[in-house]
Amino acid sequence: MAVYTNIPPETLESFLAEYDLGPLKRVDGIAEGVENTNYLIETEAGRAILTLYEKRVREEDLPWFLGLMQHLARRGLKCPTPVIARDGVALRRLMDRPAAITTFLTGRPIETITASACFSLGQSLARMHLLGDGFRAHRPNSLGPDAWRPLLESCHGAADTVQPGLTTELENAISEVLAAWPASGSLPVGQIHADLFPDNAFFERGNVSGLIDFYFACTDLLAYDLAICLNAWCFPDERTPDAALMAGLVGGYQSIRPLAAEEKAALPALVQGASIRFLLTRLYDWVNTPVDAIVTRKDPLAYYHRLIAWRADARRLLHV
Repeated sequence: MAVYTNIPPETLESFLAEYDLGPLKRVDGIAEGVENTNYLIETEAGRAILTLYEKRVREEDLPWFLGLMQHLARRGLKCPTPVIARDGVALRRLMDRPAAITTFLTGRPIETITASACFSLGQSLARMHLLGDGFRAHRPNSLGPDAWRPLLESCHGAADTVQPGLTTELENAISEVLAAWPASGSLPVGQIHADLFPDNAFFERGNVSGLIDFYFACTDLLAYDLAICLNAWCFPDERTPDAALMAGLVGGYQSIRPLAAEEKAALPALVQGASIRFLLTRLYDWVNTPVDAIVTRKDPLAYYHRLIAWRADARRLLHV
């Protein structure tokens, strides 16, 4: 469920009057997603997405996110483009929340992940990294390695209620991965998506037609973004990495942006770090979200199983 804020019809019409979109024809809440309130709106100008940014998104970060999307779209990436109102401003307020309208993308998430879909996704990710060059504003990764220990500590040992001994296992894994993490300046850095899960990529006729949901994007290691995708796309049973899917993803990426030798050497640490990051944020939500909340909690053990697989033999699995 992702409609946390209901908008009275007259309030929505007044808000839309600030744009050159014409009269409102239809509005529908969008159930997918967990971070923000999203509506599909249809006006005389066509379809668009209205987003109300809820508490989990920092308002001061929104100009950076919207600016990145504008930059990428102008350079040719198929992604939502912020719609500018008559006063020249994209970020506004609605129902006492920050709000913006973005263009509508055709396509939908793929139902069955295949090697060819992963190849197309890898190409799109690499294009995004190349097109992001030139967007000079910097946004640190708030969920990067420096955040992992504080995140675990904020769970107050509750990881052991999910699985006995998990707190100690995570403490050890974090220490090992941090010791192997690439030194500052040793790998290429740029603007990364940082949350490119299968529901954030739209497909048409088997190929990626657009990337959405840039609200975790940040400035970080480009290869780390690939590591996040290897975790998100290549574990069909949530436990075991699929060699064909991984080969498709890495092959597609390298067909557009070949990895440097240093990036390949760092991938085993990066994929473990990506699994730790999502395990910890899922664990935090699992512990801190009431069981009757409208947000569906995601099982942190799915990323625990990924971490175990990588720790067992990441270098062999990745063929690096």
